[in-house]
Amino acid sequence: MFNFTPVVRLLLFANVIIFLITSSAGDWVVDRFGLHSVLSNLFNPIQLITHMFMHGSWGHIFSNMIGLIVFGPMLERVWGGPRFFLFYMLTGLGAAALYLGVNYYETASMVDAYHLYAVHPTNSEFVGFISEYASSVYDNIAPFIQKFDADPTNPAYIKQGQAFLEAMVSRQVDTPMVGASGAIFGVIMAFGLLFPNTELILLFPPIPIKAKYLVLFYGAYEVYSGIYQAQSDNVAHFAHIGGMLFAYILVKLWGSQRKTFY
Repeated sequence: MFNFTPVVRLLLFANVIIFLITSSAGDWVVDRFGLHSVLSNLFNPIQLITHMFMHGSWGHIFSNMIGLIVFGPMLERVWGGPRFFLFYMLTGLGAAALYLGVNYYETASMVDAYHLYAVHPTNSEFVGFISEYASSVYDNIAPFIQKFDADPTNPAYIKQGQAFLEAMVSRQVDTPMVGASGAIFGVIMAFGLLFPNTELILLFPPIPIKAKYLVLFYGAYEVYSGIYQAQSDNVAHFAHIGGMLFAYILVKLWGSQRKTFY
C-alpha cells in the first residue's frame, strides 16, 4: 500500500522505537527531552532536536507518521534522501523556533506579573492577574476571590492565592512540547507546493481534494486556532505554522527542481 523510501523508512522507525521507549520510561524522560520554554529552568538546547522524536500518545504518533508516509516519499524521490532529511530537520527546527518565540512573547509578561504580585500579594493584584492572564478560570475561583476580598490580610488566603498563581505560571512555563508535527506540516506544505494539483482522498469525509487546497485549509485552520487560542486542546498550533512557514521558505530557496506539476 505504501512505497517507503529510505529516509522515510528511517524516520518512521526512529519515531516509533523512541516512542515505545519513552512511553514506558516515565515522566522524567519528557521533562528532560521534551521542548521547554526558554523561561523554564528545564530548557536545554538539545531539546530542539529530541522533542521531534517524542510523542504524547498512540493517536499523536499515528497521525504524524501517516502524514510522513503519505507525503514524504514523493518529496524524497524529487530531492533525494540527504536533502529530504535536511528539509525534515530544518522545518522541525523552524517550527520549534517559532513556537519558542511565541511562547516567550505570551509568557514573559505573565512571569513578570507574577513576580510583582509575589511582592504585594493583595486581593486586587490577584484579581488583576486572573483577569489579564486566566480569565477563563475566573468563575471557577470566584468563591475564593470573594473570601479573599472580605478578609484581605488573612495569611491563609494570601498563601493560597500565591500557590494558585505559582502553579498556573509553572504549568505555562514548564509544560513541554513533544512531537514531529512541525516537520510533518512542513512536509505537507512542500507536497502542496511541488504537487499542487495532485488529487488526494480525505478519510473523513471520503472526498477528493487537490493538494493545494488541503494545504490552504490546514494553514488557515492553524492560524485561526493559534490566534484565537485553542490552548485547551493542548496543541502547539504555532509549531505547525512554523513548520509550514519554513517549508515554504526552503522550497522557494531551493526551487521546485521540476518543470511539470501534477
